[in-house]
Amino acid sequence: MVLMLCFIIAFFLLCFLGVISKFKSIYKNEPNERNPFEGKNVRFVYDDSDEMNADGVCGHLEEVGISGYRASLYERFLKRFFDIVLSFCGLILLSPVFLGLSLWVVIDDPGPVFFTQKRIGKNKQFFKLHKFRSMKMCTPHDKPTHMLENPEQYITKSGKFMRQHSLDELPQIWDIFIGNMSIIGPRPGLWNQDLLTAERDKYGANEVMPGLSGWAQINGRDELEILEKARLDGEYTRNISFLFDLKCFLGSLGVFVGDESVVEGKK
Repeated sequence: MVLMLCFIIAFFLLCFLGVISKFKSIYKNEPNERNPFEGKNVRFVYDDSDEMNADGVCGHLEEVGISGYRASLYERFLKRFFDIVLSFCGLILLSPVFLGLSLWVVIDDPGPVFFTQKRIGKNKQFFKLHKFRSMKMCTPHDKPTHMLENPEQYITKSGKFMRQHSLDELPQIWDIFIGNMSIIGPRPGLWNQDLLTAERDKYGANEVMPGLSGWAQINGRDELEILEKARLDGEYTRNISFLFDLKCFLGSLGVFVGDESVVEGKK
């Protein structure tokens, strides 16, 4: 009875903190940081005069219409219910792991435990994604690791281990709890991955909640080219259901043992 009461108190306390965190995480008070293409369909225009983006190509996005995606009842209610319940349980049960990894991060390279990054959420809304910091404080921000010169020099010892086992992604359980992400869905792209954003738009994959893991993740992960990744994200979007989410969830469990398809900086 006492244990149940503690869980209830913890749940409502986290809900209260979650409301505050949600408000701060989606640039409500930072209009200059919001996505001008939020809720709109886009296409990518190659242009050598533009600065190279995080996908390694030069170009920009252009609006081509308004999104008309309609979420299913499962996606709107049951999926969110499962996200809340499972993420809450994850936060409680994994709290010792969070504590241990936090201490390791600080000891390895003094500085903040968590790393936040602007990512593309549902309907292209920018949000602040959380990770355990796996790179040194001197690492350039908002630049994929694979685009850095000699990226290994920036990765900490704790970070290398966490990346190999996807443990750096654990703080995203909080992003799931507050409603910026789902357990299963397309991985949220960087705000400046314009080509990926445009390719996903062809399949409506930007209109669903991004996930901690997804269909593309268990079918090649970082080894996939952008066009193939977008296609798989679209395949997931067309077939969202409890059974498909369960299939993706079970297929994702192996990454915590060690996944050779991980390419630094592309997660």
